[in-house]
Amino acid sequence: MTNDIIKDTSQHMDKTVAALQHEFSGVRTGRASGQILEKITVEYYGTQTPLLQLANIKVPEPQLLVVEAYDKTAMGAIEKAIRSSDLGLNPSNDGSVIRVPFPPLTEERRKELVKVCKQYAEEARVGVRNIRRDSNDRLKKAERDGEISQDDLHRAEAEIQKVTDAHITNVDEALKLKEQEIMEV
Repeated sequence: MTNDIIKDTSQHMDKTVAALQHEFSGVRTGRASGQILEKITVEYYGTQTPLLQLANIKVPEPQLLVVEAYDKTAMGAIEKAIRSSDLGLNPSNDGSVIRVPFPPLTEERRKELVKVCKQYAEEARVGVRNIRRDSNDRLKKAERDGEISQDDLHRAEAEIQKVTDAHITNVDEALKLKEQEIMEV
């Protein structure tokens, strides 16, 4: 029983770290990346539609994204959605493709992005700690119900703490790498 709870805890924490990595992939660095446009939705025939369902995104060079719409009538809406996003990008539409240049980041903008990443990392840490708390509560309930002994409870709590520490370390390492990537000039 305790092994199941520990395994379940580790899996939930893995998902939290993976979600953090996904959040980080959407944070802009000095290089162009198609992942940055994942969260953008476009008003398409009266419906909010994810940009990735409406267009193909290419990265022909490190400082440029090229967005090719499947339906050329959606070009204006796609351009507007990219421009109005909080990414600070200025797309240009030539009628057949939308070019999205990535200007070099200013020092001030880099620091803002690092703050955003730190916030994401803190949310992930809190998520990991909440999972630990829930797992410990499950263990204590099992001990109260007589399903496990007090010794098993303490061993399992210690194991869950080790798993928690390892995942918090993963979060910190991911943040450190992303910070280096952002601050790289």
